[in-house]
Amino acid sequence: MQQNVLTPQIFLHQSDLPEGVNFTHSVAVDTETMGLKPQRDRLCLIQLSGGDGVCHLVQFSPGQKPYHAPRLKKMLENPAIQKIFHFGRFDLHVLKFYLGVDCTPVYCTKIASKLVRTFTDRHGLKDLCKDLLEIEISKQQQSSDWGAATLTADQQKYAASDVLYLHLLKEKLDILLKREGRLDIAKNCFHFLNTRIHLDLMGLEEVDIFAHHS
Repeated sequence: MQQNVLTPQIFLHQSDLPEGVNFTHSVAVDTETMGLKPQRDRLCLIQLSGGDGVCHLVQFSPGQKPYHAPRLKKMLENPAIQKIFHFGRFDLHVLKFYLGVDCTPVYCTKIASKLVRTFTDRHGLKDLCKDLLEIEISKQQQSSDWGAATLTADQQKYAASDVLYLHLLKEKLDILLKREGRLDIAKNCFHFLNTRIHLDLMGLEEVDIFAHHS
């Protein structure tokens, strides 16, 4: 089961995107951190791909927040470029905390999958690639040390795989969302994501502000 498998072309940069790296209409984005708590676990790596098999990795050393990455920040905040995430709630939180950016507009393949693939509880990236693209990706390096000064070839390949297929997944999920009449609600969820991030940063991660409490 290895259809449409991409052999990535990987470029590793330090602290910012170099001049001359541009994305037009959309870019797939992912992050690697030292853990799952952004306030504690620093941002180490940002992965970017235009969906063409090319992946740019931007590595960060420990430093004072917000990180200084003007070209990267400008791209992430460009309203003409759609940012495609998988589990955007986490990545957007990290990007806001460490770069001080509000990414817009955004698309999240995990939200899209949960809205339209209600027959399953398998919404991870590995599951989506297998079910929708017939591609097997490895998650073996997921828990490796992303804070290392030098990233191994396996780490770089793993990081690239997290963004290489998001454009293809978006195409498949959009077809399903349209078929089931849920594209508009999906767009509204994506639009709300940045507000959700602000609530998370206020310490309201587990609080349902819409719920009634007696």
